[in-house]
Amino acid sequence: MFEIAMLVSSVCGVLVAIWLLWRAGKQSDLQALAGFAIMMAIWCFGHVVMFQGFERVGIYMILANPLMPTFFLHFAILFVNSGTAKEPMLDRLYKMVPWFYLTSFAVVLQSWWIGAGDAISTPYTKAFFVFTHAGLWNLVYTVFIGVLAHGVLMFGWYRHAGNKKRSILAMCGVGAWGLLLATSFVFPSFGISWFPYPMLLLPTYLLLLVYAVVRYQILSVNAFANRALLWFAMMMVLLCVIAVISVVSGRIGLQALSNVPSWQLWLYSLLILVVAALVYQPLSRLVARLIYPGASLNETVLDTWSSQLKEVKEWSELVEVGECLLSKQIRHKVAIQLQSLTTADEDKTNALALRISRSDSGWHFVLVGWNDASPGMRLTAEVFASLFSTSCGLLERSLALAAAERKRLDEQHLVELGSLSAAMAHELRNPLNIIAMASYDAPVETRQHIQTQLKRADRLVSDMLVYSGGLSLQFSATPLRALVASIVAQSNTEGVEYELNIDDSIELEADPQRLQQVFINLIDNALSFLRNTPEGKLCIKAEQQTQQVVIQVHNNGPSIDASLQDVLFQPFVSKRAGGSGLGLAIVRRIVDAHGGTIRHRVDTAWPVTFELILPRYSASSHLGKPAHDTE
Repeated sequence: MFEIAMLVSSVCGVLVAIWLLWRAGKQSDLQALAGFAIMMAIWCFGHVVMFQGFERVGIYMILANPLMPTFFLHFAILFVNSGTAKEPMLDRLYKMVPWFYLTSFAVVLQSWWIGAGDAISTPYTKAFFVFTHAGLWNLVYTVFIGVLAHGVLMFGWYRHAGNKKRSILAMCGVGAWGLLLATSFVFPSFGISWFPYPMLLLPTYLLLLVYAVVRYQILSVNAFANRALLWFAMMMVLLCVIAVISVVSGRIGLQALSNVPSWQLWLYSLLILVVAALVYQPLSRLVARLIYPGASLNETVLDTWSSQLKEVKEWSELVEVGECLLSKQIRHKVAIQLQSLTTADEDKTNALALRISRSDSGWHFVLVGWNDASPGMRLTAEVFASLFSTSCGLLERSLALAAAERKRLDEQHLVELGSLSAAMAHELRNPLNIIAMASYDAPVETRQHIQTQLKRADRLVSDMLVYSGGLSLQFSATPLRALVASIVAQSNTEGVEYELNIDDSIELEADPQRLQQVFINLIDNALSFLRNTPEGKLCIKAEQQTQQVVIQVHNNGPSIDASLQDVLFQPFVSKRAGGSGLGLAIVRRIVDAHGGTIRHRVDTAWPVTFELILPRYSASSHLGKPAHDTE
């Protein structure tokens, strides 16, 4: 049993080393770990050689054991010090790695020279390795390098986080397991005549060590480990079942079965288990083809579907790619009806279809017209539909993120545009002032024309400054009738009849200058149209309620086009000759800043009505308090 265990360990070491070198590529840490596996294979094979009568060769192979922890130390330094953050202490230790190898070779050569090992027979083995007194130096040096390597791992565990920290913790646990197994190796060297049972489990040490290293780096190894652990568990269960059968069979009359040695029953059963493991995959594929004829799903097909669906950037393209992939796979035309597309797209009359819909719990699919399809085609459709539904969710989130990013950029662009507009408006006033001064020497008619255009330009500049800048509100008690009356009195109302139906007691807590600007814009807008209207009338009414004041500005000018209703308060929308298109936008901004609302009403007796609803008091009593800034 000991010889078989050592032989299995040797074979495992060689296979693991080959696999690591194959997967390592240019990863020097895995190359060093492969060196450790090779040295462990040599060390274990030395015991096998000794059992076969080649004692001197076996002793030489076992005395090479200082190279094992040296390779592991090399691996530990590279593994812990990999990544962006380098540790100066480990950098210095890495520069000493060649000296560690040189020292280990020197210890091995010196052990060979002085005869540091010998072979003895024990009650359990015919040839077992022991250290001589001169060879204790070899053992001490090997233990020292092993402790140093695990010290490097513990340092890495302290410094790192995430998967690397988990890997290091797993390696330290496996190292403790290896120490427990290897302890029995030195018992005969100290005169302890015990059979080295723990060494029978040495194959597990190497496999567990490599798995602890690569399970977070090479994900495919986890699937292999999952299958291996499953079959190992089945083997253990089988061993227990055979033990029970051996005990019970004689008592229930199966004497022939009870006479069969237990190890033969276990060996036969193990052979059946191995055969079952070998034929499981082929039989599984064969049964799948019998039950689902025509279905040829495998990892390659699923990867192709997943990769092509992930590359899609819009809904119509997703449907087109999905229909192409599924139709090609089952060799039959299939339509995909997506809930988010048009009705015409959902009314396809193909015999086979996938209906994908969205609900609060996510995306779902329904197979339409698949009742006469073969089981294989239906299975393929269900798998594809499940993957397609997942792709719909991913695309939905991707488009939502893209829309949010575009909105953020648009808002940023508007902020930058507002700042630019304010700066340009400020700069325009200088040349306008120069033009105004230069026009004093011009003829009277020319000067009046220039002054008219300058006033228009100044009004446009003022509107741009108000709309693009922040609003600073200075709240105070504002009598509404007095404020509106002063604006009407200063306006050119020639040919226009006006009426103020505002009670003198109505008072607002507002910014009088900003509120004045609101009524200037509304009254000027109305007068510009009423001057060309026969019997033009302007009526301003106000009604005081408990917490708010409702103000209506009526006029009998031409009604506003229905096409402008939805964009009336947006900037640069105007039917007024010479208007800036910012008047109503500024009005809404000031009203919003006061916590009120403004709207255009078409349900009154007047052709044009603007209704303002303003709170009597500010959101928090600002009366007598510092200014409140709103952007």
